[in-house]
Amino acid sequence: MMINLRSFKQKVRYHKKSLKSFLTKLEKNPPKGLHKLIDQVDKEVWAETECLSCGNCCKTMTPTFSVKDIKRISAHFNQTPTEFKEKWLFYDKKDKDWQNKKQPCQFLNLKDNKCSIYAIRPDDCAGFPHLTKRKTVEYIDVHKQNIQYCPATFKMVEKMKNLIG
Repeated sequence: MMINLRSFKQKVRYHKKSLKSFLTKLEKNPPKGLHKLIDQVDKEVWAETECLSCGNCCKTMTPTFSVKDIKRISAHFNQTPTEFKEKWLFYDKKDKDWQNKKQPCQFLNLKDNKCSIYAIRPDDCAGFPHLTKRKTVEYIDVHKQNIQYCPATFKMVEKMKNLIG
């Protein structure tokens, strides 16, 4: 399904607080079988979500680049890791992460929301939005952050709230 970013941002403004509150409640008292339920909801969410109609993650967030990512991507551009970092990245001292210097991501084609380095993209991008990456209660903080950036995460949390209450 196509994603209307304007509509999504309005929904976030209206529902973000209640969804974050729900996630906090879930973290403190997870129901039995939560991870199984998340797997089911994950399938539903992806049947309803078309990432290429959105691209909001690449437009508003930055992935973290691991040393492995930097080596792989810099080799693709025939650069040394140092040259790649100098051209595209900065080191966030607070988070101790390599991140993009600018947003939207320099590798995002804004006409079609496709990544120009998709096959070798950072692992952080490949796993985004991390809906089933770990057990849900171990990743609540990430979901709380991502509901405002990712329609798939928003839908997942919204569906879980409707199912669990």
